[in-house]
Amino acid sequence: MNLLHRYLSRELLFAAAAAVVLFGFVLLAGNAMKELLPLLADGRVSLARAAGLIAMLAPFVITYALPMGMITAILLTLGRLSAQNEITAMRTAGVGLGRIGAPVLLIAVVGVLVSLIVNFEYGPRAKGEFRRLVSELGQSDPLSLVVPRQFIRGFAGFVIYVDRKEGDVLHDVWVWKLDRQRELEFVAHGERGEVAYLEDQNQLQLNLHNGWLHPDPLDLKGTFLPNPGGQIVPVAIPLSELFKRKVFQKKPSMLTFRELVEERERLRNKVDATAAEQKRRRDLEMAVHENAALAFSVLSLALIGVPLGIQTRRTETSANLGLAMLLTMVYYCLLVAATWVKDKPELHPELLQWLPNILFQALGGWMWWRLGKN
Repeated sequence: MNLLHRYLSRELLFAAAAAVVLFGFVLLAGNAMKELLPLLADGRVSLARAAGLIAMLAPFVITYALPMGMITAILLTLGRLSAQNEITAMRTAGVGLGRIGAPVLLIAVVGVLVSLIVNFEYGPRAKGEFRRLVSELGQSDPLSLVVPRQFIRGFAGFVIYVDRKEGDVLHDVWVWKLDRQRELEFVAHGERGEVAYLEDQNQLQLNLHNGWLHPDPLDLKGTFLPNPGGQIVPVAIPLSELFKRKVFQKKPSMLTFRELVEERERLRNKVDATAAEQKRRRDLEMAVHENAALAFSVLSLALIGVPLGIQTRRTETSANLGLAMLLTMVYYCLLVAATWVKDKPELHPELLQWLPNILFQALGGWMWWRLGKN
């Protein structure tokens, strides 16, 4: 590799790494807001554990951050070189467009290979593990749902307030039971409460000491008296609505390439497949082609980015960033459009997912040819 190629490669790799980190951080923050912010607000997960869960999604977000980072780096690097007349100097010295774009396309091909590995192996594993851990939050430690000095509404049909919490012991506990119409059924209070998780019954057993329970919310006058002898008032809080008892089934986006192919073949060879199993097989087929098409989007966007970066001659980071975002949004919109007909197998929606790559590569090839003539 000559000096020119080393120079272009170094500039492009630095810009690509910075852009991938930027977009990855934005995507991670978006997932944090969507997935974990409600759990943090309910106290079902600590800040440290939430940070660990978000970090697990890093391989998954690379699926989308890598193509966006690549096109951004190409536009920034070549746009700057073109605006500073370095591209013009190269072409005047007899360096053709092919030699200028060769290191860019080589890095893009490496990006495709990296993306294939991430999309089919590390990304699905990370997303599947993230979903599994989120679905089990609170089941392994149900007491994590109880946060002092907050009105806890995460339990279906109950509102709970606790002034203080010391391990499994709660102090100044209030419990309101609501029916399906959100009407009050009873109020319970205890100076002290002890919580036990009954796994076999999938419920929390809250034992209130020195407390009372009023079964008639329509007539509360003169009834707020301690139970005689400090009797314990038990309150059972079912968790069936909060933690559904079902086997965690991975979505196709959470399966590795080997798992996708094996399950797809199993369902394809099943003679008496139900409608749900046939739909599952189509979803698996879509996932295989989607992961592969997303990997090749790195090359498709690079083919457009080289001539576009040279022609636009922009040095402004914001302008190039906006153009990169526009191109990737167009690509992803075309990719999503293929899923609109996923229930019509006669249209082969899995193959339609390659349409954005075909269009972008054809457009990029035409732009290369046109720029090479000038």
